[in-house]
Order: sequence, then structure tokens, then C-alpha cells
Amino acid sequence: MSTIEFNQMLVTNSQNLRGFAMNFTRNSDDADDLVQDTLFKALKYKDHFSDGTNFKGWLYTIMRNIFLNNCKKNQLRNKIFTRTTGNLSSDWKAISENNIHVSLVEKEITAAINSLKDDLKIPFRLMMEGYLYDEVAVQVNVPTGTIKSRIFNARKKLMTALQDYN
Repeated sequence: MSTIEFNQMLVTNSQNLRGFAMNFTRNSDDADDLVQDTLFKALKYKDHFSDGTNFKGWLYTIMRNIFLNNCKKNQLRNKIFTRTTGNLSSDWKAISENNIHVSLVEKEITAAINSLKDDLKIPFRLMMEGYLYDEVAVQVNVPTGTIKSRIFNARKKLMTALQDYN
């Protein structure tokens, strides 16, 4: 499929994508962002589309994966930033007292990640940035199963290196 044909199919399906995105987000602005992210990824990975397969289904799968990944990130962010105490001044005092400790822990985590071999470190960092296994596999140019194994091994090594914080 030529680039022009691919782009034409993207334009043709973009309105359908917006309706699908509205089902996910229930918000017009968020739906527009989701459609834009989907179109961007589709363009970025257009060489992964196989001629003769369902183009609309491929786009919907990309959109669903983006939406689910964003939900996971937001849930994690909410867990980290939600504070249960009501006294703001005591919260800030506790935060300032722990800043030094947190800074040291972050340095140790970063050092532990940096100590990994590149074949473990690169896939692990990409995964932390939010890429899916398949996307990491494409970037590193190895099979998806190998990426899953490398990320698993990186996690094991990091848990061992950071066992004082478990």
C-alpha cells in the first residue's frame, strides 16, 4: 500500500475514530487527543500494517491500547499523589523531612537501573516510558518474547539490588 493510500484511509476513518474515542473518554477534548495519538501511532507504525487486513480494526486496536495505557498511567499517578491526611501544613512538613530520603532512594534506583547491561536496561527503560512490549521489540529489533524475558530479568535484578526497599 502506498503512502498516499494509507493516508487516505486514515482520513476516511478519522471520523469513525472520533466516535469510538468518545465511547472511551466521554469528553470531547480527551477524545480529540486520543484520535490524534492514534493517528500519530498509526503513521509511525504504518509499516506494521499488513495489506488485506482490517484497517479500521487495526486503528481501533491502536486506540484501545493507547486508552488502556493512559488509564494505567493515571491510576498509578493517582495512587502516588493522593494524600489521605487533611492537614496541609503537616503534609508539607512530612514531605520536606522525607525529601532527602526520597532523593537518596531515587539515586539508588537510578544507579541500579544504570548498572544493568544494555540488553536489559534499554527494554526496561522503554517499558517504563510507557511503550508496549511489541513497540519495544520493534525499537530494539528483537522478538516480543525476548523483550518480555529481558524485562522480567531486569525486574528480578533490580529487586535483588534494591531488596532493602522491598
